[in-house]
Amino acid sequence: MASLSVAVVTLNEEERIRACLESVVWADEIVVVDSGSSDETVQIAREFTDRVVFHPWAGYGAQKNFAAGQCRGDWLLSLDADERVSDALREEIPSTLASEPRQVGFFVPRRNFFAGRWVRHGGWYPDHQLRLFRRGRGAFRPRVVHESVEVDGPTGRLSSPLIHESYRSVGDFVTRSNRYAELAASELAAAGRGGSGADLLLRPLWRFVSMYFLRAGFLDGWRGLILAVLYAHYVFLRAAKVRELGDPDGDARGGDSR
Repeated sequence: MASLSVAVVTLNEEERIRACLESVVWADEIVVVDSGSSDETVQIAREFTDRVVFHPWAGYGAQKNFAAGQCRGDWLLSLDADERVSDALREEIPSTLASEPRQVGFFVPRRNFFAGRWVRHGGWYPDHQLRLFRRGRGAFRPRVVHESVEVDGPTGRLSSPLIHESYRSVGDFVTRSNRYAELAASELAAAGRGGSGADLLLRPLWRFVSMYFLRAGFLDGWRGLILAVLYAHYVFLRAAKVRELGDPDGDARGGDSR
């Protein structure tokens, strides 16, 4: 049967890396690429694999491509440290690979959690991500943030979910969204996009309306409301940072910032 490698990139993930790696002990190979953790991440990872590699941080896409390049399996499963494979997905992946699929990549639904609860609406589920792909036929786009896999060939979808412990609290979201907004803004500013009046005013409003009303985020109670507001704030913050980077005099030009 085709062999499977699991690749994980880490930095100070001692609170979550054990659950992630425990969920994939059945894989043929686990590769962990660490960018300089100062906590117990590396020591915990070495309990599960001897393939723990140091590589300086190169950006999300480049770091994950480096990790994929260290793998030797026929197929790769790329995970974040705050994700884990569900029991159902653990059964579905081997059976899928054993069928010798014509597809070279598979999208996997993610079951995202916020503040300890699965969020089912607002666009947070099923949140399909292409994470399982044949080695040599796929790679992450070289982006500094919001990276995704592109494959050379047909794709399919698995039905069983990844568990994603996304944001543990409002504070966690705010801290990380500021970092992500800064990274995303740097890319948009370099392309001359994302800092227009519409990006500052209309896009945040649209994100809230889309998540909370059109995608039924209101059905998730207070979590749905808070997430819609937080994501609208992220869209505004990203545009504000583009404007700041693009023109100190406030004359940045903007376009489509999707």
